[in-house]
Amino acid sequence: MNIEIIPLLISLIPSLFITILALFYFKTHTDNEEKRRRFLLHQENQKQALPLRLQAYERMALFLERISPGKLLLRTAPIDDDKKSYESLLVNTIEQEFDHNLTQQIYISDECWNIVKAAKNGTIALIRKTVMKEEVDSANKMREFILTEIVEKGSPSDTALSAIKTEVEDLF
Repeated sequence: MNIEIIPLLISLIPSLFITILALFYFKTHTDNEEKRRRFLLHQENQKQALPLRLQAYERMALFLERISPGKLLLRTAPIDDDKKSYESLLVNTIEQEFDHNLTQQIYISDECWNIVKAAKNGTIALIRKTVMKEEVDSANKMREFILTEIVEKGSPSDTALSAIKTEVEDLF
């Protein structure tokens, strides 16, 4: 009886080997197919997301242009000669612009979003710092000081706009 089992076991070894090999092949094949499907899905999502991302960068560039002190001061004239009310008007305008573009942070990188926030805060700080100066006694004097400051040192928006342009170039 022992003699009959040994040939049977010997004949089963090749079939076990082929079964293991087939399982390995099918497992590898299904894994590769899954990876290919995920890659194609990711690629399709990228095609749809790229226009949204570019639109977000465009909106952020527009936001930075709109809060640039030179353009902001030209677009937002003082209501009266009180520097505090003009400061409040400018800061509120910047905050409204920012709130209007808050959702764009989803589509741009965290680094870029932080640079945009820093530009916004830098512009507000520039306005508030100018109001604190003793020689600034009216809204028109405040405008002059801010314009002189950005001509000499540059606008916080310019730095952020440069970072956005660099990031968009990296997309391509």
